[in-house]
Amino acid sequence: MRTHRDDEFTVFIGLDWADAEHDFCLQPAGCDAREFGTVAHRPDAIEAWVHALHQRFGGRIAIALELTKGPVVYALQKYDFLALFPIDPSLLAKYREAFKPSRAKDDPTDAQLALELMLRYPHRFTPLKPQSVAMRTLGFLVEQRRLLVDDKKRLVNRLGHTLKQYYPQVLDWFEQHDTVVFSDFLLRWPTLKQAQRARQATLEAFFRAHNVRRARVIAERVQAIHTAMPLTEDPAVITTHQLLVIALVEQLQVALRAIERYDEQIATLAPTLPDYALFHALPGSGPILTPRLLAAFGEQRDRFACAEQLQRYSGVAPVTRRSGKKSWVHWRWQCPTFVRQTFIEWAAQTITRSFWAGAFYRQQRAKGSPHQVAVRALAFKWIRILHRCWQSRTPYDESRYLKALQRRGSPLLAGLASSHS
Repeated sequence: MRTHRDDEFTVFIGLDWADAEHDFCLQPAGCDAREFGTVAHRPDAIEAWVHALHQRFGGRIAIALELTKGPVVYALQKYDFLALFPIDPSLLAKYREAFKPSRAKDDPTDAQLALELMLRYPHRFTPLKPQSVAMRTLGFLVEQRRLLVDDKKRLVNRLGHTLKQYYPQVLDWFEQHDTVVFSDFLLRWPTLKQAQRARQATLEAFFRAHNVRRARVIAERVQAIHTAMPLTEDPAVITTHQLLVIALVEQLQVALRAIERYDEQIATLAPTLPDYALFHALPGSGPILTPRLLAAFGEQRDRFACAEQLQRYSGVAPVTRRSGKKSWVHWRWQCPTFVRQTFIEWAAQTITRSFWAGAFYRQQRAKGSPHQVAVRALAFKWIRILHRCWQSRTPYDESRYLKALQRRGSPLLAGLASSHS
């Protein structure tokens, strides 16, 4: 059994994190004795604990924990003499169950188990190696933007449900309900009666001020407003739901402004990164998915030595289980969800923008695969292509890939030929 060399680290620590305090179990190099303790989750307490460890043991210190990011990770990454070894929480849980079939759990035991995993299986764990500040910033930006977009979707759905209770016509007057013009209209005329009281010139001026330039569209909206029939005239319904609509619209406008600020920051930062051109040239990438793909791959090319590693890490690769004569395939549950969403959402965009991708998708659907399954299969195939482009720093070339398919006699070429005919 290979273990960490004593001359590599002076002490090994398993850390179980929590909101208020962190339990730890430490074992000095070359010694079987173990110590247990806790450290409060405060900057000054963590600082004192780390410096006490360094003064006592010196050299480099190895810490095993269940996180790759989070407050305690950010606090410990400040010290260059610490090496952080992330351990998958599900792996630690399975390891715990092997010794405690009752599934009893306590934090000091978890700290000890994390320490044992690091010591017994060092070849399975690699220390965290932070990427550049720019790349980490981009990663945070695109993930946080997605959270805001999800908030926006929830607000739009709640807004639509509320309007259907007393003012459903406004949903038909606007094609998109996550726009400034829609939210401003509701703030100014939150009920049908108020909108119908507005003069035609006032309504026309409002739409022109919000960049609605087509006279026909403006005229149709004004006509629809003035001829609309109220769903209800119950003051109890209208008054209360109007207040909720205003509250939701105000929240929606905050979300829209925040997303716009994130878009500006991402648009400024992403082009400064060396690999931006590789992903910007991809079919269907666009201003949103290009930075997300760039962040998903990162800049450390030794992180994913082969495409299969990235396929498994992202969760795009399915899991195959075999038992006796039975075999079944299922969705990969343990993965960074946002990374998986990035590859699948981008793959869906390539169906109409890449000849072979569209043919592959249609081929999968013809075999009986549902839309989502076909898109995941396409994303799986795309990752192999992108990984090679990324490793070789060569931009993707559709014509070059089609020639490679032709040399291999790929059945996709039949789909391409039929799509041209």
